[in-house]
Amino acid sequence: MKKCPYCKIEVGGDLIKCPLCQSKLMGEGEAAYFPRLENLQKRSLFYKFQLFFVWAILIIGLGLDFLLQLRLPGFPNLHWSLILAMWLVVFEFGIMRQFRPGTGSARKVTMMVIILLALLAITAYFFGFLMIVLDLVVPIVLTGTIIANFVLAMVDKNGNTMAYLLSGLLFGVIPSIILYFTKDEMPIAWIICMIMSVVLFVGAVIFKGRSVTAEIQRRFNV
Repeated sequence: MKKCPYCKIEVGGDLIKCPLCQSKLMGEGEAAYFPRLENLQKRSLFYKFQLFFVWAILIIGLGLDFLLQLRLPGFPNLHWSLILAMWLVVFEFGIMRQFRPGTGSARKVTMMVIILLALLAITAYFFGFLMIVLDLVVPIVLTGTIIANFVLAMVDKNGNTMAYLLSGLLFGVIPSIILYFTKDEMPIAWIICMIMSVVLFVGAVIFKGRSVTAEIQRRFNV
């Protein structure tokens, strides 16, 4: 058993430093009291490399943009490094956080899609292709998300079908209604998105009707 020369306490296990004063322990160590968390250590090391990589790209981009005045062809007045910084920061503190344990699949998919589409819309605004994103890319991505949520609702065994149903309506019906009353002609991609949302919502209710009813009773105490 190891002993701290300053605190005069004996410390079991395989610790190297004293838990009280952090001085180096003296003597022979013993078998570890607790198993080493190899997977946790690997994830921690991966996260550090990933964080360093993100910050390195961010610093290099800002230096090239503001110090060397390196501009993108066709956009002489655009500080592209700020857009790059936006993507990197949101990726690090927004998207990566969606993979933490304990977060439901519906929430992960929904939040990641919302974050990515918001970033894409901001980027498209500065590069001049915002309408293409809003009229084509966004409804296509939302349609794919609705289909993914429908599949997740079919395989869900935890009684969380309502989350998938509400996310499908949120992505498909609500934006389509807003566009219907604000635009003279509704884009075909949004029409397909709305139709898919309603069809898959009805399909989820039909195939998971009992689960939906039980979840409503559980959530609203009825």
